[in-house]
Amino acid sequence: MQPIFARGNSRTLQRLKRLRQAAQTDRAARVALRLDAIMLSVQGLTTGHISGALQVDRTRTHAWIRAWNEYGEEGLLEGHRSGRPARLSTSQREQLADILDSGPVAHGLNTGVWTSPLIAQVIAEEFDVTYHPGHVRHLLKALNFSVQRPKTRLVQADPKKQNRWIRFTHPNLKKTPGAKAH
Repeated sequence: MQPIFARGNSRTLQRLKRLRQAAQTDRAARVALRLDAIMLSVQGLTTGHISGALQVDRTRTHAWIRAWNEYGEEGLLEGHRSGRPARLSTSQREQLADILDSGPVAHGLNTGVWTSPLIAQVIAEEFDVTYHPGHVRHLLKALNFSVQRPKTRLVQADPKKQNRWIRFTHPNLKKTPGAKAH
């Protein structure tokens, strides 16, 4: 197999040194490492020697050199990491937003409030895609919906007794700072 080298000359090396300095100043260590690899390649080192010197995989070095030769410095910068593709298409997300806007009663449910498990069930029925209820909250945020969590309170509690306990009983139960000193 024919070795691959980065295109460049002594002027390119000077430019790469300035770029590496800027990357180190910006704390972009991965970009600085890529620039180091390109500088070594311009100087005539093979991908095997570069990967050994920089302690990186040979395929990564090869990919960086190809990106440099094809795109220049733009090919070495940090790009967008796409991640896993969305399981719901854009049109399906719009349909889901319409369903959520219309409310659970309009969708044929007995409750008046959307919950994460309920939304996950609707997504499974409508689009044949299963989501964990915890992830449904992230999906709702992406659709610009707010997630509201219920407040826990005692339904049958007497507010007067609660107030008396908070103001008198509870403070007397708490330890005082000077109790051990006496």
